[in-house]
Amino acid sequence: MDGQIIGLQDWFRTPRGRYMLDWERRQLDQVVADIFGFHAVQLGLPALDALAANRMPHRWLVSDGHDLAAAQAPTLSSPAHSTTPETDGQCADTPARSAVLACDFSALPFPANSLDLVVLPHTLELHADPHATLREVERVLVPEGRVVICGINPVSLWGLRQRRAHLYRRLGWGSLYLPQEGEFIGYWRMRDWLRLLSFEVESGRFGCYRPAVSDADWLERFQWMDKAGARWWPILGAVYFLVAAKRVRGMRLMGPAWKAATSLANAPVSIANRGPMRRNDR
Repeated sequence: MDGQIIGLQDWFRTPRGRYMLDWERRQLDQVVADIFGFHAVQLGLPALDALAANRMPHRWLVSDGHDLAAAQAPTLSSPAHSTTPETDGQCADTPARSAVLACDFSALPFPANSLDLVVLPHTLELHADPHATLREVERVLVPEGRVVICGINPVSLWGLRQRRAHLYRRLGWGSLYLPQEGEFIGYWRMRDWLRLLSFEVESGRFGCYRPAVSDADWLERFQWMDKAGARWWPILGAVYFLVAAKRVRGMRLMGPAWKAATSLANAPVSIANRGPMRRNDR
């Protein structure tokens, strides 16, 4: 696992890694800002402060023990995130997390039904047992709690180049385009895993449609493909983003039990002589 975490950190410092990191940071800031509660946790990938825009009072970064040095180091920044209104012009690289925990992702030190939000930025594809990690996330989330997942899409231009690079390496030459570590989990496969654990996918999207090039100048020249790809080949983005809610059968969040004012029903009044009036009765 040492090589996995270090390799991923180095990859995110490349132009293509920063390009993906910037897109994921924008999506996370947009989503987690509207998720409310008291306790939020990010599992892995300390290079990305996934809870920077979240306003929950208690937030943690959980490390698996191999990336503690990276967890305590400043996060990788982008020009769009150099300053924020909350920091009042200070560098956004300063982590705003309240605590850093070291433990196995499949055995989190939280009681059941205690967390309101769990963020998994490339956590499942790097962990040795992603099924156990996802089951543990389902255990610690409260009913109607949210899980946010970022993953690399193997069915993309970047994924195809990675497969070709693996073939070339068997022949003794070439280098990989994406991180070597981990197993990339497809978008629909991830949705099936979530459905088996009684999660309901609320939203899903793809991003990073530029070709699999390594040079920063070429990535900039293909900037127009982000808009074109989102319209014409949306499921072929290099990275996907999922938001799912934990559903518990037979449980629904109820609003305040306002006591409705009871209206008094009029007592029935008997009417005599309901027949037609005669002339003598007038």
